[in-house]
Amino acid sequence: MNRTERLFALMDALRRHRRPVTAASLADELTVSLRTIYRDVQVLIGLGAPIDGEAGLGYLLRPGFFLPPLMFDEDELEALVLGARWVERQGDSALAQAATNALAKIAAASPNDLRDTIANTGLWVGRGGTAQMIADIKLVREAIRREHKLQIGYVAETGAASDRAIWPIAMAFYDRRQTVAAWCELRNAFRHFRTDRITAIAATGQRYPKRRVELVKAWRRELNYPE
Repeated sequence: MNRTERLFALMDALRRHRRPVTAASLADELTVSLRTIYRDVQVLIGLGAPIDGEAGLGYLLRPGFFLPPLMFDEDELEALVLGARWVERQGDSALAQAATNALAKIAAASPNDLRDTIANTGLWVGRGGTAQMIADIKLVREAIRREHKLQIGYVAETGAASDRAIWPIAMAFYDRRQTVAAWCELRNAFRHFRTDRITAIAATGQRYPKRRVELVKAWRRELNYPE
């Protein structure tokens, strides 16, 4: 890759890391020398990139800095289009519209007009039917984002109905259904709720007492998921 492409690749690598990353790790990731990383970091800093660096700790790109993408390669563009088309099949109209808007912004921000390329991408999501959904999952997504409790009515697989206060922390999207991972106040434990079994849902506007990142770590430990 040429120097300009390498600088953008370095910016992308720094964006992917939320914690300081060493020059050696960046060199391995980009398949370049340590000397190249040191030189390119200084070039980016000279161009105004807010990169913090300290010996022994590594580099960290502070949030808020934006450079327009140089160009999406064919694989990156196909991944974005396929992802957007899959989202459109999930029964969440707000999320589907957001995916469409995101693709439009990407097309407009790129150096070349990508609208025709996006429209003609030959990757499609199979027509398995839209997701079965009773719950308004936009409320679920907003509650996860804001760390708010939800009040739901739920019918278990056995047919037993219950009212529950939950602390939603994550959603998993499967073919034609979604599952909400949450702390359940009724069971005093983590539980998973299928959205097609949620019969009623209401936002409470109340924050749950723990941070979501802490709950997610505890949930992952309980399921033996890697951190």
